[in-house]
Amino acid sequence: MMVSRKEVVRAARAWIGTPYVHQASCRGAGTDCLGLVRGVWRELFHGEPEIIPNYSRDWSEAEGREELWTSARRHLTEKPRESLALGDVILFRMKEGCVAKHLGIVTQTGPSACFTHAYSGHSVIESPLSAPWRKRIVALFEFPRS
Repeated sequence: MMVSRKEVVRAARAWIGTPYVHQASCRGAGTDCLGLVRGVWRELFHGEPEIIPNYSRDWSEAEGREELWTSARRHLTEKPRESLALGDVILFRMKEGCVAKHLGIVTQTGPSACFTHAYSGHSVIESPLSAPWRKRIVALFEFPRS
């Protein structure tokens, strides 16, 4: 099955307005940033690649382990950060010296680049990929192409 970048964008945008709920992944009812990526995966590939264990809001920070980055590498294709394209999954480090633990999906490229994401205190929204967000990017991935 071939998944197009436009299909990824369409699936991600369908989640806009879903309330933020930690550890959830149910379009329209609640999700966090990982739940958004999981939900898009489920729609595109008809299931999840692995069972996600419970995680706290400060997951893997105390140990300093890059759990989210490691998991993304198991299921997505890592690519150079400079090669941003529609449908890519972006991994962010929100604070210097902390583990990377925020995800978004690129929904527009070019000078008006945007990404869809969920974070505490907000629903799923489409945000400009502004300079403050760009400086937090630590990795870029694409969904499997087949």
